[in-house]
Amino acid sequence: MLKTLIQIWHPVSNFTSRLKQSSFWRITILLPALLLTCSCKTLGPDFEEPEVHWLNSWQPTVWPISSTTSPAQESLQSWWTCFDDPVLDSLIEEALRENHTLQSGGLRVLESRAIQELAGSSLYPQIQQITTSVDGVSSKQEGSSSSDQVFSQFQGVLGWELDFWGRFERAVESADANYFASVAQQRDLQVLIAVQMAQVYFSYRVTEARIAITLNNAEIQKRSFDITNERFAEGEESELDFQQARTQYLATLSVVPQLELILRNTRNAICILLGRPPGEVPEISGDGYRLASVKPVIPMMVPSKHLAHRPDVRNAAWNVAAQSAQIGIAEADYYPALSLLGSLSWSKSSLAGIPDSSGITVGPSLRWNIFDHGAIASNIKIQNARLQLLLENFQRTVMEAAKEVDNSAVEVVKTSEQQEYIDQSVEAARRALEIADIRFREGLIDFQRVLSAQRALFTQVERQVLNRGNHLKSVASLYGSMGGGWRPMDLNEMISADTWETLNERTDWTDVFNSKPAGGSKDQGEALTDE
Repeated sequence: MLKTLIQIWHPVSNFTSRLKQSSFWRITILLPALLLTCSCKTLGPDFEEPEVHWLNSWQPTVWPISSTTSPAQESLQSWWTCFDDPVLDSLIEEALRENHTLQSGGLRVLESRAIQELAGSSLYPQIQQITTSVDGVSSKQEGSSSSDQVFSQFQGVLGWELDFWGRFERAVESADANYFASVAQQRDLQVLIAVQMAQVYFSYRVTEARIAITLNNAEIQKRSFDITNERFAEGEESELDFQQARTQYLATLSVVPQLELILRNTRNAICILLGRPPGEVPEISGDGYRLASVKPVIPMMVPSKHLAHRPDVRNAAWNVAAQSAQIGIAEADYYPALSLLGSLSWSKSSLAGIPDSSGITVGPSLRWNIFDHGAIASNIKIQNARLQLLLENFQRTVMEAAKEVDNSAVEVVKTSEQQEYIDQSVEAARRALEIADIRFREGLIDFQRVLSAQRALFTQVERQVLNRGNHLKSVASLYGSMGGGWRPMDLNEMISADTWETLNERTDWTDVFNSKPAGGSKDQGEALTDE
């Protein structure tokens, strides 16, 4: 019945706006009907989880491992342990504690928790005001003594707008959804930081290996350069061989400073992820590191929940929920706001003949925006368009998530395949250089063949280490694309102790810290985040 009245209401409202007629009949006829049928009806659409029709049947084009067992939640949360690298484990754990971007995410959760409390307060009396005044007047007329009077006045006002149309309930719902969106965003930051740390760490190790390979190549080339130098000095070789050997040796040495620059920049990136100033990172110093050879332990088929429950997808869904509630808030402006008002007043004067007075006032109040010239309808359209925009963003986020999974899966497979060929090419190039060295010493070939064999070996060895690093980074990306790498955190874990201390020096946050999310939305939040 309410829906029918609403449908009738809009054309009548527009008609009366055009005629500029009196609103008396409108209030007289429609207000009783609306008040009788509302029964505290909440306006606006109720949020429903957006559907992704293609997701349940979607699978990546290729997949690295044929395993029928789905990974445990713990293995996805700590996927980096598959690399069996204690240094990487400690760096990621520290980054998840100390990273400043992640700290900012925790502060946004704290802010949204405070906004939750602010929205919840609107369900209680909105006006609670006390005013008091004491005025003293001293007067004196010529020829008479001075007189002093004191006037005292006190007034307390209480106003409570009843939530007939769910305006405040929708505001609380929107604040709750924004809170859960901030939690999902903080979890998404955990995923990104874990992946970034793994990738930067492997980049650092690859650069270390490239420097070692380059220095080793330079040592081999130095021996060839010394041999050609001696032979040229003795007249046994032409200057051409000598200059070519010298060119290749110096060109190799020139690469080392550039690699050392890359190493320093990568180390600084690790420091920033750890929340440290640029400088030494003792954990990654030392020799003897060898790049891991790892294959991801992941299921044969990607369950749709791995995409649907990615933190960035959850964040997009909660943004939809928050905006959905805004439509109900906008629609409530069509209808009257009924409030209960009360006041208590008391006044006293020292003037003779003026008695003390006090009074209590209680009664309802009606506020109704009768002629809005289409402003309310326009606002509803705006909120509706924003909702559709966020729905489209949700669909795009899921598609982007699927794209990341597919790209990462293909990269894992192809870098693994490529590694087999590169390893074989390295062995072939190494053997070719051995043969070239022997035949050169025996005088069967010229030095140009030796230089070509050296270049081929050095190129393949560098490709070998680069591809191995790319494979490791693609494994990290694959786990991250499935939403792995986050764990539930409370506010004490999201925000460092120093930050808590600083916050509490300015404001007491004890009530927010000890409070829990709004009860009406907590169950919904747990359902959507699958905790």
